[in-house]
Amino acid sequence: MKKQSMLTYLDERINKVITEYDVAIDWDKGNHTIEVVVRLFGENKSQAAIDDVQGVASEEEIIEFEDGVLFYNPEKSKVSADDFLAIVPFEGKKGCSKATINGVVDYLNEVLDQGQSDLLDFLADDSEDAVFELVWAEDKLAAHIAQYEGKDGAEYLAYPSY
Repeated sequence: MKKQSMLTYLDERINKVITEYDVAIDWDKGNHTIEVVVRLFGENKSQAAIDDVQGVASEEEIIEFEDGVLFYNPEKSKVSADDFLAIVPFEGKKGCSKATINGVVDYLNEVLDQGQSDLLDFLADDSEDAVFELVWAEDKLAAHIAQYEGKDGAEYLAYPSY
């Protein structure tokens, strides 16, 4: 049996925990990153014009919101934290601990639950200054990771080989 990598474990964990949302994994071998891309959808019943982050207006009936959590190698990856909901460092070829992956996936599911509710509230809000964004708190992530640090949570899963 092939040894599990952080990529395969992350995929399994997401499929087990995040069952209500559209999630994809994007592995960028050249940049040494693994992005967990998440999408939320909401009905824009009034078909109000909604501006995205780049200022592009949409009046579509179904609004799609996309964001991501990026696992990256601080020594090799080129990333801008502003482009992601969160960035999570890993230790080169050593990879990432199970505790970190478990905590990130559990907390991401919680963020998506709250985000879906907030998106629906945002779409129902008629005010001009209403803003929608997902909220990520590092202290809450740390609490989720801490739950797994005993037992096999300290086990590291290697960064996948090409």
